[in-house]
Amino acid sequence: MENLALFLSTPFLDTPAWFWVAFIVIVVAIMIFDLGFLHKEQKEISAKESFVLYGFYVAVAVAFGAWVWAVRGADAGLEYFTGYIIEQSLAMDNIFVIATIFAFLGVPRVYQHRVLFWGIIGVLLFRAILIGAGVALVQSFEPILFLFGGFLIFTGVKMFTKVEEEEDIENNRILKFLRKHFRITPQFHGNKFLVEKPHPKSGKLVLWLTPLAVALLMVEIVDVIFAVDSVPAIFAITQDPFIVYTSNVFAVLGLRALFFALSAAMARFRYLQTALAIVLILVGIKIFLVPLHIHIDTLLSLIVTISILAAGVVYSLWKTRNDPPLEQQTDHVEPEDLKSETPSNP
Repeated sequence: MENLALFLSTPFLDTPAWFWVAFIVIVVAIMIFDLGFLHKEQKEISAKESFVLYGFYVAVAVAFGAWVWAVRGADAGLEYFTGYIIEQSLAMDNIFVIATIFAFLGVPRVYQHRVLFWGIIGVLLFRAILIGAGVALVQSFEPILFLFGGFLIFTGVKMFTKVEEEEDIENNRILKFLRKHFRITPQFHGNKFLVEKPHPKSGKLVLWLTPLAVALLMVEIVDVIFAVDSVPAIFAITQDPFIVYTSNVFAVLGLRALFFALSAAMARFRYLQTALAIVLILVGIKIFLVPLHIHIDTLLSLIVTISILAAGVVYSLWKTRNDPPLEQQTDHVEPEDLKSETPSNP
């Protein structure tokens, strides 16, 4: 017991190990409850169920933040909640792209939860790597924050030019790479990611990717791409690895639950990208000022972020009130279009 107590009190990345253990236990318990109990049977998730599940994830995230506030102090708690709001808002753009991927590939709603659930596993791993690398860079060379800030400002400005553009999935480089280098079945095989089928030339049984696996791989890669934007953003709030990582994870978990309620009306939130662009630019400016020792109050940052996002949501809902839902605007791929050429190295 003494050894266990010593281990739990030992700092890991400037935070006692028991904080990390508690966080991991909570996340694992949530995921087991989600997949093993709520969605043990393959079924389509209704909008009502999605909102309830999202409310549950938000409640857990808020409770965790309140615990951080109580145990580590008001500053840490406020940093967590500000990071949580910023990461959740930036992840909205991720959801827009994922909805487009699902619509294009024609992924049945009954299988979408399976893709997003396993996608979360990748998020936990990849974001841990990116955050660890980011923290190491900041601690060893603080001026790297100038680069982070400049990159976020550039990304925010670039987003303004993409508000009215539609995602061109057909010419997406990820999809082209998968088609060229992997065998892909032209149809879904239930909820399977891999199936054994005869090789088109040798006739031997070999593994093929299903369209569901294509969707999963594209979602994972999109997550990594968006993490390059979202992870540096929270460094404007704090460089504490524990706060950065936990706020990231809880934000992603919550939005994945909300996806099913929003996906049918995703097109109505297209102007939210303008609000996200403004948030990115402001966050970029804030992080650019950190090495100059110019501090912008965290509470002020939280209020401004929420106000901008709320304005973006309200304007989007009003401006697009007569628009059709996303699935009526996006043509999905026909089964034969997914068939990849036989890879050169099967």
